[in-house]
Amino acid sequence: MTESRIKELQKIAYKIRRDAIDAVYSAASGHPGGSLSIAEILAYLYFEEMNIDPKNPGKPDRD
Repeated sequence: MTESRIKELQKIAYKIRRDAIDAVYSAASGHPGGSLSIAEILAYLYFEEMNIDPKNPGKPDRD
């Protein structure tokens, strides 16, 4: 994986964390620890490893 791709995934992980904090704040309840600690894993899996196409959710070979 290139250095630029790593940086992109880090930015995505940051956005995941920010969204998790926003969701907890908006709900005035929750435990953000798990979401904050798994952000890099989610970013890597969703944007690098998994075979997903949001425009075609019924794709037969999706993960």
